[in-house]
Parts: sequence; C-alpha cells; structure tokens
Amino acid sequence: MKAIALLEVQAMVAAITGLDAMVKAADVKLIHVEKRLGGRLVTVVVEGEVSAVRAALDAGAAAAAEVGKVKCCEVIARPHPDVMAFLTTG
Repeated sequence: MKAIALLEVQAMVAAITGLDAMVKAADVKLIHVEKRLGGRLVTVVVEGEVSAVRAALDAGAAAAAEVGKVKCCEVIARPHPDVMAFLTTG
C-alpha cells in the first residue's frame, strides 16, 4: 500500500538533515519540497510503502529535531489522487 510522509521543519538545515535520515532509514523517494518564508519553513514529502514511510518519518523527525525545530509530521496512507496531483504539479 502506498503512503506519503510529510515533515515540516523550521530552517533549511533541519530539512536537509531530516531528509537525509529519511532516505537512509527506509525505501522511500522524495517527491516534493515546499519552501516558505525564504526557506525558514520547509516541508519535505516522501512516498513509499506505509511501513517504510513511517520508519522514515520517525528517523527524519528525530534527526531534524537535533539541529532545528520540527513543526509538524504526518503519514497519509493511500493518499487521494487529487492530493498526489497537488504535490506533483508546479
């Protein structure tokens, strides 16, 4: 079953650190990056199997928290096609 994980952090360094941990921890693929406030608020989105994205999100949030502030993180199992279209446009 496909799922996505969203990790929103304060600061680009925390985002990169969290993303690095996510892709190293599990078989997930980066599908979207959203930068707001000049890169002071960054959201990364990865996709994969439910268990993989959960493991990746746990690892990513822990790593990001060591160097910055984690604002929010969430796993969405079986995202609706409209959600995927929103993430892959632009």
